[in-house]
Amino acid sequence: MSGADGTDGVDLAALARTAVGNATREHPYALIAVVERDEDLRLPRERHPAFHGCYDWHSAVHTHWLLVRLLHEHADRLGAADVAAVTAVLDTHLTAENLAVEAAVLRREPAFERPYGWAWLVMLAAACETAAVDLPAARPWSEAVRPAADVVVDLVLDWLPRAGRPVRDGTHASTAFALGLLLDAAGPLGRDDLADAVRAYVGERFVPDEDAPLRWEPSGHDFLSPGLVEADLVRRVLPAAELPAWLARFWPGLGAGEPRTLLEPVVVPDRTDGQVGHLDGLNLSRAAALDHLAAALPGDDDRIEVLRDAAARHREEGFAALAETGFMSTHWLGSFALLARDADPGADPAG
Repeated sequence: MSGADGTDGVDLAALARTAVGNATREHPYALIAVVERDEDLRLPRERHPAFHGCYDWHSAVHTHWLLVRLLHEHADRLGAADVAAVTAVLDTHLTAENLAVEAAVLRREPAFERPYGWAWLVMLAAACETAAVDLPAARPWSEAVRPAADVVVDLVLDWLPRAGRPVRDGTHASTAFALGLLLDAAGPLGRDDLADAVRAYVGERFVPDEDAPLRWEPSGHDFLSPGLVEADLVRRVLPAAELPAWLARFWPGLGAGEPRTLLEPVVVPDRTDGQVGHLDGLNLSRAAALDHLAAALPGDDDRIEVLRDAAARHREEGFAALAETGFMSTHWLGSFALLARDADPGADPAG
């Protein structure tokens, strides 16, 4: 992936080309399956006809989200060949037949990819639904993905009331990150029941938190900040007038720029290691959360400058990592680059 295009730090055409290549690359692939009978041991493209690239299922799902977003919102930054290639991948993978197979896996294995992959599938459905409003090519994708996303929503509605304590992790198990994505997707999909369930859980399990142990971050293979994804989730739920006081209780050192370990970008010692390489994603996901929090505070809040400065430095470090060409980085990082770009107040929303 190329890192910069001279405008806002991300070469969107390069992201598209890399995503197309990864979405159609079948090996290596980390297959997750509960094996109850011989036929459960199938090739990835047979078990997951829509999402059998990008090394693993969840990365394939959010790579398709990335492709839909790039085609819908940034086609002017893609060449004609890129647009054709993106469209071809989405037309080939996001079919009713393929998604019916994916939905069957989700029904048969109700804990499969919970909660991270679940959330990205619902995000993909929301992106397709939004794109279909003014991009006719996206209507078949939306109609194909929606039934599988509805299976996920049913699973979420069953799971949340009995989930108990959240998983406060910096990787795929993070409850807060997944719930944030699910809440973002609920609106475009018209799923008020999903939004209500997430809000209820957040009010019970996250809003009461105070004095988070942010100085312990990061762990060695985080791609999420447990503290920041929680704050970004609560930001989505609380009335705007209540967020400043909640954030002061949750992150009392923010105004003084503490802890520095949360506000300074992370150096990645070995990008050839798939787990250590997660830290590039941490810089990007931190940038997005920091910018979201800054935008949600009242304009005269002194903490905005601290948040914006930290976000800019994390974004710069994270975008530089897009120049990496190793598959362990490229198979997933582009989606997180787009999340960081989306949150950047200086990015051109039209390009």
